[in-house]
Amino acid sequence: MSIVALSIDAILPALQPIGLSLGIVNPNDNQLLITMIFLGLGFGQLIFGPISDSFGRKPTIYIGFLIFVLASFVCIYATNIETMIVGRILQGIGLSAPRTLSIAMIRDTFEGDYMAKIMSFVVAIFILVPIIAPSLGKLMLDNYGWESIFFSQLLFGILVMIWLWKRQPETLKPEYKKKFKASLFISGTKEFVKYRSAVVFTLISGLITGSFMVFLSTSQHIFQVQYGLIEEFPYIFGALAFSVGLATFTNGTLVLRFGMRKLVNIFTIVFALVSLIYVAIFFGEANPSLPVLVSFFAVQFFAIGFLFGNVRSLAMQPLGHIAGIGAAINGFVSTVMAVPIATYIGGFVDTTALPLFIGFSICGLLSVILLAYMRKASS
Repeated sequence: MSIVALSIDAILPALQPIGLSLGIVNPNDNQLLITMIFLGLGFGQLIFGPISDSFGRKPTIYIGFLIFVLASFVCIYATNIETMIVGRILQGIGLSAPRTLSIAMIRDTFEGDYMAKIMSFVVAIFILVPIIAPSLGKLMLDNYGWESIFFSQLLFGILVMIWLWKRQPETLKPEYKKKFKASLFISGTKEFVKYRSAVVFTLISGLITGSFMVFLSTSQHIFQVQYGLIEEFPYIFGALAFSVGLATFTNGTLVLRFGMRKLVNIFTIVFALVSLIYVAIFFGEANPSLPVLVSFFAVQFFAIGFLFGNVRSLAMQPLGHIAGIGAAINGFVSTVMAVPIATYIGGFVDTTALPLFIGFSICGLLSVILLAYMRKASS
């Protein structure tokens, strides 16, 4: 999963140089370098999830990584925005295998609140990469050019694949393997929608992922353009990523004490409430001082840190018998929801960060409504 984070976050400081190199005229189009990899992540999961239920998790991850390698070279040698977008989509398709199947492997091995604890640990490690990735990207950019960022991703990915090959056993039990056929996805989807909790928590995951993706795609514009913090941006981004990591690490302990559902209920409300407070205070105003903005972001992302792993675990909880395709559908729906959310809201981020928090508010309130529906349906 960390390969995904590195592929997204390491190029954030290089969006403007890459845009200039590719002849991008509208600076907002730089966001496509972020959102398009998510598009590939979404659709790729539909391919690799069912395949992994038939042939195993590890072989499928290797296939995905090979696609990622080829796509990275497409990005490195791109001379226009169209080729770069194709490369980023293909990168996302390739990376969808390790991203999705890491979750399926967790579900193969664990269940219940302990699964959420393991998921929190994985996400905490996953979050360490965004803390250092922008600084690494800036270092590579300044010394070797933006192409070197993609080479560093390849090196990291090769090391992870070697580690996977040497240390991680196959987790798909032989009795859970399914004969590969065209109808596998259709039958898996029918099975998935039988579980109300899987559907609802997948929708919430899409709303939360969309909110975070808006920040990812616009953070460079906000801090480097609106605040003029070009050199400081990687460190600010890393500090905010630390907020998410701290929450996911803490969640690993609290989830065994309070349970996934209670934590999701609490921090979904926190996420929505903080967004609404920001909108109420700064609606129609200029950007606040940097410490104020960063403080609001930090609280938002602390809440998100409690939601990422728990919402995903709650969606996967009833799907142990179809973990591969279940993780694929969960990831596909949440990502396909998130991409248009991020693209639409990101288009309004021009002179202030306010559109970001308006988007956060809407996504948060919709998530609260979905949770209320779940409680009513369960009572």
